Amino acid sequence: MNARLRHTLDPPQVNVIVRQVEQAEIDEMWSCVGRKSQQRWLWHAIDHHTGQIVAYVFGTREDETFLQLKELLAPFGIMHFYTDGWGAYRRHLDPSTHTVGKQQTQKIERKHLTFRTRIKRLTRKTICFSRSILMHDLVICCVKSTSTKLKHHLE
Repeated sequence: MNARLRHTLDPPQVNVIVRQVEQAEIDEMWSCVGRKSQQRWLWHAIDHHTGQIVAYVFGTREDETFLQLKELLAPFGIMHFYTDGWGAYRRHLDPSTHTVGKQQTQKIERKHLTFRTRIKRLTRKTICFSRSILMHDLVICCVKSTSTKLKHHLE
């Protein structure tokens, strides 16, 4: 849940549903704010079977950001993780519950392509970019929220 939004809501208005996720795909996606040297990374996890977004965080491409995501994933009881070969995953996930490879991360890679198509500021070679971190994160959160709700509405 968005931490900034959580502080503005009245607790009785908020319904939180936490369900068991047996397997998850985790990956990170690069973008920039202001200039290409000011990188902003979106780390996110999706349910391996349904493709639904489970949790995400924004930050740098460092272990601390991954550990924030891992903390958000703890309540879901995930038994197995599929990732690429980035070092943070190897350092902080138990090898017996972790599979490295592109074969099992196709859904999350497809989500990256969808986000890059829908959000021009995520495209690598573009003149469209965010000037502030707040606006950058809000735009991505809105598209993630809208795409999830739209998918449920169409089913």
